[in-house]
This record gives sequence, structure tokens and C-alpha cells, in this order.
Amino acid sequence: MFAGIGIVVLLVMVFGVFMISGGDLGVVAAALPVEMGIIGGAAVGALIIGNSSGQLKALMGGFAKVFKGPTYVKQDFMDCILLVSKLTKILKSEGPVALEPHIEDPKASPIFSEYPKLLKDDTLIHLIADSLRLVVVSSGTLDPHAVEDVMDQAIKTHHHEAIAPADNLQNLADALPALGIVAAVLGIIKVMGSIDKPPTILGGMIGSALVGTFLGVLLAYGLVGPMANRARSVIESDASIYHVAKQLIIASLHGHPQPLIIEAARTSLQHANQPSFSDVFDAIRAK
Repeated sequence: MFAGIGIVVLLVMVFGVFMISGGDLGVVAAALPVEMGIIGGAAVGALIIGNSSGQLKALMGGFAKVFKGPTYVKQDFMDCILLVSKLTKILKSEGPVALEPHIEDPKASPIFSEYPKLLKDDTLIHLIADSLRLVVVSSGTLDPHAVEDVMDQAIKTHHHEAIAPADNLQNLADALPALGIVAAVLGIIKVMGSIDKPPTILGGMIGSALVGTFLGVLLAYGLVGPMANRARSVIESDASIYHVAKQLIIASLHGHPQPLIIEAARTSLQHANQPSFSDVFDAIRAK
């Protein structure tokens, strides 16, 4: 929503003030299709050259995240705390044998099934189930630091892939001013080929050529660059849920009291996603 509002404000302020100051929007509008075709076509071609089909699909997903915002909200983080707390409680009170059916087939587990939105996130479910499976198969003899290293590596690998769309958007933003210059140079070449035309015609042609530079800079710093920042922010916000799951599991393996474990995980969240102390513990008592 805010991204859409920002785009509207950007266009209104740039072109509106230009018109108010006496600028002829018709010159810009006339050159826009050609210049945008050159810049946009070059940008798309560069993306195709530098990325696989899977990366391009992920890039489209990055654009969608700009407008949709984070996947996970405050309730989802609380659900993650409740889910992992239940599993670690079973491990601690009933032992690895009681926990095994839940982590071997999470989709059939009544505990995992209580949280259908989390169950759709294969990365999260594998992170939780596979990490606890290590504990089960080792009969609880694993060093918690070793499990933490494995979880950190899994999160790092996922984050490297998840953040790629934001990196690609930023790379595109960095390239757009230069692509705008390409469009402008082609326009100047066209002008030089018509140097015998009257000054009024040459002035219009030069103005059209400069639209390319204008568009490249505007798209880079006014649109695509901010989109890259927004996509990065959304991806990192969603990634917090993996760190919460890790923190709960590792602290439990260290043998810390459950209230301390949960409170440490809760307070590690951003304030926007942080459930209150009473909400978490009331939910745990209710469950």
C-alpha cells in the first residue's frame, strides 16, 4: 500500500512541479515511449543475461514483496514460539521417542497442524524438524553448540538465496543511470544526423534525447533503488522467524528454564512483530 502511495507522490511531484514551472510535458511524453523502450529493453536484456530462469522468477517475487509487505505478522511469530516450545517440552518431559513421530512427518503431526501458515514454510519446518531430529538420533548427547552451528549454516544458506532478489533490484538500480545515458547518446546521434534541420526542430530532438538521461536517473533513485531497499527490509523481517526458532531450540538444549527461553526469543523480535509478555504466556497456559 505505502509503496503504491510513494510511486504516486513521486510522479505527481516530479511531473507536477515540472508543469507548474512552465515545462512542456508534451515533449517528455512524446519521447517517453522510445526512451523507455531503449532503457527498459536494455534492462530486461541485462537481467536475462545475468540470471537464470529461477532467479528471474525470484526477482518477480521480490517486486511482489515490495507491495505485499512481510509474510509474517505478530501472530505468526507468537505461533512459532508456541510451536517450538511445545516440541521442546515434549523432548524434555517425554523424551526423544515421544517427539520422533512429530518431526518425522510434520504434516501429519497434530502439533504442527495447529499452525497451518507456518506449515506452508518448508524452510522453517525443515529447520525445526531436522534440528530436533539430530537430537533424537543422537539420543540427546549432541553438544548444543554443534546443533547451533548446523542451524546457523542452514539459515545462512536460505538467507543467501532469499536476499538475491533485493540484490538484483539494487544492481538494476545501479545500472539504470548508465542505460539512460545509452538512450541519450543514441538520441544525440540522431540529432547529429539531422544537423541541417532548423534550430526549433533540433531543440526538440535534443530535449527528447535528454529525456533518456532523466528517465534513467529517475527510475534508479526514485523507483527501483527504493524498491530494492523495501524488498530487503521485507525479506529480513520474514527471516526473523528462523532465528526465533533457532534461539528457542538451542536455549532449550542448554537446559535453560522455559520462561527464560521464551522471553529471550520474544524480546529478540522487532517491536512491530513482538507479542507482549502476557499474550505469549497466556497462550501457553491456554494450550
